[in-house]
Amino acid sequence: MDSVNRRDFLTRLTLATATVSLPQYAFSFNGRADEFITTDTTHGKLRGIRKDGVNLFRGIPYGGRISGDRRFRRPAPLEPWTGVRDALEFGAPAIQPPRRNEPAPSEDCLFLNVWTPANDNRKRPVMFYSHGGGFVIGSGASGGQDGSNLARNFDVVVVETNHRLGLLGFLYLDEVAGVDYAGSGNMGMLDIVDGLKWVHDNIARFGGDPSNVMIWGESGGGAKTSCLYAMPSAAPYFNKASIESGPGVRMTSKETAAETTAMLLRELNIAPKDWRKLLDIPASELLVMQGKLPFAPPFQEKNNRKSLMERRAGGFSPVVDGTVLPHNPFDPTAPAISRNKPLLVGWNEDEFTFFAWERKDTEFAKLTFETLPKRLEAQFGEDTPKIIDTYRKANPNATAPDIFIAVSSITMMGLGSVDIAEKKVKQGGAPVYLYNFGYKSEKLIPGTDYPMGTPHAMDISFKFNNEIPPRDGSAPKESFFGGNRPERFTASHHFAELWTTFARTGKPAAKDVPAWPAFNLKSRPTMRIDANCEVINNRFSDELAMWRTIGRL
Repeated sequence: MDSVNRRDFLTRLTLATATVSLPQYAFSFNGRADEFITTDTTHGKLRGIRKDGVNLFRGIPYGGRISGDRRFRRPAPLEPWTGVRDALEFGAPAIQPPRRNEPAPSEDCLFLNVWTPANDNRKRPVMFYSHGGGFVIGSGASGGQDGSNLARNFDVVVVETNHRLGLLGFLYLDEVAGVDYAGSGNMGMLDIVDGLKWVHDNIARFGGDPSNVMIWGESGGGAKTSCLYAMPSAAPYFNKASIESGPGVRMTSKETAAETTAMLLRELNIAPKDWRKLLDIPASELLVMQGKLPFAPPFQEKNNRKSLMERRAGGFSPVVDGTVLPHNPFDPTAPAISRNKPLLVGWNEDEFTFFAWERKDTEFAKLTFETLPKRLEAQFGEDTPKIIDTYRKANPNATAPDIFIAVSSITMMGLGSVDIAEKKVKQGGAPVYLYNFGYKSEKLIPGTDYPMGTPHAMDISFKFNNEIPPRDGSAPKESFFGGNRPERFTASHHFAELWTTFARTGKPAAKDVPAWPAFNLKSRPTMRIDANCEVINNRFSDELAMWRTIGRL
């Protein structure tokens, strides 16, 4: 396998959600409810279930039809219904390969799910989560992100949406299809905004406060959150945000998006003037074509080496179209529109071990300091010796595999997170809080003696407080990524309490956790989240100084 780099970052991101969608994390309604709960919404009555002290409403429609003549456009109006509509099962996810323990994917996928302690008008903080999957897979029912424990244990309301993905969500047609398709390159993001509007109009009936909404997301969901933070249409509907292991500094330019559209039309033998033929192709065939297009890696050339999320032609992600997304989310500056909205941002210490596990890469664990340079040179070229020297001096006890993991992880997620934090501070508005998740799983990467540590996506079950002992008192089962050690329960509680307190107050805090100072450019405090949390000042200072010197930060 070639040296890992951000060249395939976004495509590997797409697997993060799928790989943790395992049977033990499937939350469909397959047993008796304690009772059924009925509530009003703007479009009709819903029936959900109360289970173990939490009210759950699944598969709530928040937008109308997006198939047929609505493909690549804003949804048809959502039609009110009469009687009581069941909200007992998850709604269809966006078009993608079939998802375990979920309904079949469908082009009409605008559904959301709500977890709340009670429908009692208590004005709890609302945590509006965008799933991972790198803009091409995932759903609001993805494994590990069940909101029951957050709602039950921390008295918050959790909301998660399905929304358009991939070609159907981000195909840029503005330049060939005319005014009716304005914003087509951002339909998936505008769907999420519609979900936020639904929250504004309805969440009070679910015990939530529409004036206290936090947007958050991991991996591709972090990049979606980055975009929402910069979108005028989203601005009225949230007042704080968290970007987790998915720093969306830059998105796709109009020029690159137009190249992708032209490439797609050529592959389908459709002339630009006949673009309407796209409306007649079955969604399943478009999904196949999406997979045939060349992958669109982020820029990594010598003349543009910064670790920023931007794609070449061939992939699908939000488009900086000047209107829906007026500019890159965090380049050249933090978005002025969210100047007064507090922000959390950070990454997992060992992001790359997820990708080694997913690819069955065992060779990295055999690296020596003689073979390490060759492994890194494909990505870093002539800078490789300086990078290795800096990391060895800063981490004198590290092995060659340790250095490889550290370098790969920080270039995937860390440099962009630091870039966002620095730009937010320079803006001089609301505070930003920088973190590293560091709880170490003892599970070994198959075929190696190297532990998972803190891989990409492991934070999902931790921050949702889904790493807890069984409620029935039985022996805990091994966590898929988190391992067997009971300390994981404490780390999960810390993570969840920090995030829910931030949702409630705009300042992260938790019992038995040190006070978390806002990030600044002098002491640069970073919260390391673990069973024992600590604030570390000027963390990775030598490494970050080196990354700046070689032009990657």
